[in-house]
Amino acid sequence: MQELDALDKKILNQLQQNNRITAEELGNKINLSTSAVQRRLTRLRKDKIIEADISIIAPSVAGFGITCIVEVALHLGNSEAMDGFKLLLSGCDEVMQCYFVAGACDFILIVNTRDTRHYEDFSTKYFKANPAVKQFCTHVVLDKVKVGFGVNI
Repeated sequence: MQELDALDKKILNQLQQNNRITAEELGNKINLSTSAVQRRLTRLRKDKIIEADISIIAPSVAGFGITCIVEVALHLGNSEAMDGFKLLLSGCDEVMQCYFVAGACDFILIVNTRDTRHYEDFSTKYFKANPAVKQFCTHVVLDKVKVGFGVNI
């Protein structure tokens, strides 16, 4: 991966504020030609420094009313058990984010469900009825104090 120079950092900071900004507008903000901005954007995407260009949709639009943070511990810490659980959760629509972590649990999940009944069904299927799961702990989100995906560059 190529080193980021000051202009790359300015571009990335601007994009994290407004992903829909045009190359021309971006060039005007950082004092660079449109074509130079476009070349840099192409390189930043090719090098996977920009991982994705997406729109973040409110979960309520999809009918999700509850967000939970779930800690999951598995019985076995071997790679087969871990890989199986990762694969299982990768295909689950309710799981918005899944982190394999070190510490008291093995995974931290961000889960969206329609309501408490939906969460109960979800937790039964993926945790309670799953012999690989030793225990899980659910934290229901009451308020989103800070949510973001930007990184300070």
